[in-house]
Amino acid sequence: MIYLLLSILASTLIFIIFKLLGKYKINTLQAIVANYFTACLTGVILYEEKVNVTKILNEDWFPGAIGLGFLFISIFNVMALTAQRNGLTVTSVASKMSVVIPVIFGLYAYHESLGWQKGLGILLALVAVYLTSVKAKTATFNIKNLWLPIVLFFGSGVIDTSIKYVETSYVSKNGIPIFSATIFCIAGLIGIALLSIQAIQGKFKFDYRSIFGGVLLGITNYYSIYMLLKALQFEGFESSTIFTVNNVAIVMLSTLIGLIIFKEKLQNKNWIGIALAIVSIVLVTLA
Repeated sequence: MIYLLLSILASTLIFIIFKLLGKYKINTLQAIVANYFTACLTGVILYEEKVNVTKILNEDWFPGAIGLGFLFISIFNVMALTAQRNGLTVTSVASKMSVVIPVIFGLYAYHESLGWQKGLGILLALVAVYLTSVKAKTATFNIKNLWLPIVLFFGSGVIDTSIKYVETSYVSKNGIPIFSATIFCIAGLIGIALLSIQAIQGKFKFDYRSIFGGVLLGITNYYSIYMLLKALQFEGFESSTIFTVNNVAIVMLSTLIGLIIFKEKLQNKNWIGIALAIVSIVLVTLA
């Protein structure tokens, strides 16, 4: 259970770091680029075999890694903006509710069954994202308050679905660490390209604080995944139980930290959304 606890803490810490980047006006894109190179380097250091670049380029999963690299850096930027503009609660709920997307993909691609419990969970998840995302004293529909968590919801779901598909179809069991490191590296290279464009346009201004934030974010990012995988290897609990506890705990811990540390205020509809989020995760994961 210690691995599960560490995964929950690391995943929650990612949201907190994004919130702090915005609070101290640290360049988010620069921090995210540093994060991916740090995560890549961490994976390479912990990889037990010798890294062969030529072999990596010829792997069947390499084109998928390129696509995932684009998705990673895009959605990580969206996650940062959501945490800074909408708060930790909205960010954690929108990202964790995206579990319904790989579930729907599984129904189509792997011909899994859809019972009333799973269907109800998917419906409640969509309602939860809306209710949790509506901010204080917003009586009317305002797309400005919703587009970030909506993009985060679908983007996170597409990433989870793509990783599952590529790993299942092309990645060997012992190739997962280098596959992950390659995705992080590609995301970092894309980030360098974006920063280079900013420099050419005269919009680039180096923020040395982003390096520190990026290194902290990168190590946390890598270990949030690593610790979850270690928890899933424990034979005492089923994976559905691990995922349920992991997702619900991250939502609740992020909410508590948002309320206590960052003084985020929630309306009754937000609390209802959080409650529906927890119920939907349980229904979908245990279906």
